[in-house]
This record gives sequence, C-alpha cells and structure tokens, in this order.
Amino acid sequence: MLNISKRGNEMPSSPIRKLVPFAEAAKKKGTTVYHLNIGQPDIATPETILDAVRNSDFKVLEYSHSAGNESYRKKLVEYYQQVGIQVTAEQIIVTTGGSEAILFGFMACMDAGDEVIIPEPFYANYNGFAVEAGVIVKPITSSIESGFALPPIEDFEKAITPKTKAIVICNPNNPTGYLYSQEEMEVLKQIILKHNLFLFADEAYREFCYEGTHTSAMHLTGVEEHVVLMDTISKRYSACGGRIGAFVTKNQDLLNAAMKFAQARLSPPSFAQILGEAAVDLPANYFDTTKAEYKKRRDTIVSRLNAMEGVFCPNPGGAFYAMAKLPIDDSDTFCQWLLESFSHNNQTVMLAPATGFYSTPGLGKQEVRLAYVLNVERINKAMDCLEVALKEYPGRS
Repeated sequence: MLNISKRGNEMPSSPIRKLVPFAEAAKKKGTTVYHLNIGQPDIATPETILDAVRNSDFKVLEYSHSAGNESYRKKLVEYYQQVGIQVTAEQIIVTTGGSEAILFGFMACMDAGDEVIIPEPFYANYNGFAVEAGVIVKPITSSIESGFALPPIEDFEKAITPKTKAIVICNPNNPTGYLYSQEEMEVLKQIILKHNLFLFADEAYREFCYEGTHTSAMHLTGVEEHVVLMDTISKRYSACGGRIGAFVTKNQDLLNAAMKFAQARLSPPSFAQILGEAAVDLPANYFDTTKAEYKKRRDTIVSRLNAMEGVFCPNPGGAFYAMAKLPIDDSDTFCQWLLESFSHNNQTVMLAPATGFYSTPGLGKQEVRLAYVLNVERINKAMDCLEVALKEYPGRS
C-alpha cells in the first residue's frame, strides 16, 4: 500500500475554502449565497494596470530575473518611499504572491523543529507554511474582549525557548482587522532585540487603516537585520489572481539565502510584474476612494452584528475583516448548517469558522470571521440572513 507523507497528512485544510462544496450545492438548488468567507474584493481592478498587461508587446514570454524584473523592483522602491520605507531594489525579491514570501522567510530563517511565535487568531495559511517548512507554531492568544490587541510582553517571554527563531505579525491583521499601534510595534522591537529573533511582518493590508496610522516593521529603528517584510499587491489593487508579492529585508545574508529559494522556483509571474509596475503610477488619491468604501462597509457590518441579540463584534481598525462572537455551540457546524440546511428568502450567507484561525485546540468555537468585501446593499442582505439564522439554529447557546 502506498502511503502519503507525514507532511501531507499534517497539512491543514483551508478553513476559508473547505466549505466550498456546500456553497456550490446550495447554489445548484437555486439559493443565493452571500460570500463573506474569503477576502476576495469586489472592487474593480484598476483599468490602467490591466491595460498595461493588455498592451504589453513582446515576442517571447521569457523568464524574468529570479529576483523579479529590475524595472519592477525599482518601481517598488518608489512605492515604499511613499509610505516611509527606505529600501533599494537589491533588497527586494519579487515573489509568487505574499504566500511565497512568507514561505521563503520560514525556509531561510528556520530549520525543521525550530519555533515561530504568532499571536492568534492568525491567517490560517501560516499553519500550512509552517508544516511545509517543518516549523512549529507557538501561538499566543489574543482575546475578542480586548479587540484582539497585542498580548502582554510576559506572554511572549513565557513562549520563548532556545528553539524560538522568529515572531510573525500581520498588521493590519487578518483575520481580526486589528491595527497594531506604534507602541505595540515598539514592544515587539524590544522582544526581538532581547532574544535575537527575526520579525516577519505581513503588511498585505497596509493601505486599509481607518483609525490611526500604519506603523510598518520597517519603520522601527535599530532592528534592520531582524526585520523581514512580506508584501503583496493582491488586496492593495484588487489583483488577487495576479499572484505577485515581495520579500523585503536589509539583512544581506538572509537575502542571499532567500535568493537561492527564488532561483529554485526560477522566476515570478511575468504579466503580474507588468501589472504591479503600472500600479505604482496610479493617482495618489487612488486609495482614498477604496478606503472610504471599505470603511462604509465596516461600519455597516459591525453595527448590524452588534445589534443582534447575543452577538459581539469589536470595531476593526484596518484590513477588511471582522471577527464576531455568536451565540452558537460550534462555528464549524453552524457555518456548514447555513449552507446545507438554512435559507431566508432563498438566500444564505457563507462565513469562515474561526477555529481554523487558532492554533490552540478548542478556541474559536463561538467565533466567525466575516470579510466585508461586498457592497453595503449585499452586506445588509447577508446580515438579514444571519439574524434570522441565529434565531433558527438548533445549536444556539
């Protein structure tokens, strides 16, 4: 009998995508499904950057440099300067989505059995990248009652062992939408300096901050050798299918190591680099409109949720996600029930159970993540469905 690898068996399913078959079955029955389960924006990808791809003129679709096209990396330097980050084109490796940047960081900084600390709940695929790299995730739990603020420094100290090599921070956070303050980032700086750790900063949602300002890990001083920025154009320009990201660090040894991984996968996608290069030249006010739209959606979904009996949803400061605590017994069962057994006016809503965003077993059973990537009208219809569903659900607690 042929056996699947231990790694293959340990690889977790996506909590965001595992309910897709139930959504597809609901649609086949004629039920409208409002997708609040996945961070796929409905905002149109800017026409000018799509035109850059459409109008590209070359005879051979060649490999790019393994670090990405030099012209794109130079454009990224311009972009980073606009957000107060000073780097050179040589300190950037263009990756196949932000996902590959995270994986490069895990592979280049840690050996099998090493540990990485991540405040939970966290982006579910960090678990998957850790399994791929043979790395052990040590979660530190943040609570919905505090709005998912950074856990106390003592909690980090307790989790650090001789095998700890890095901390991952996602700012603004997916799945909670929490925006870490400059003071919280300074706490992380203290920890990584004291214990000589890497700080992996996933800043996919940098542009979407609704209260306060964004403090990048690259804004921290005196930790240039420790910080690794993982970035992507997916959410920034509503270009998720482009699969283009960036691995950015001032640590030359780390760049050299990551470059070997980049060479092994040959090169990042060519058309998406053309798209990303054009995106840097979008008007300076491009994000003003999209941010205002997301803020309107956030305000709608948070107010609707908190008006429901037994529901609590902290107000997220960034990204386009909200975490809500519901009066239910089990979020996995509830989210499946919504698709399989429930409809309101022939409509239902698809949510992401929060259990998949926690590493600690048993947590998230009464929580769900909602991505406010639909317009206000559709969000209100989805909330109408959820409000009725919570009254009808057999496992209401």
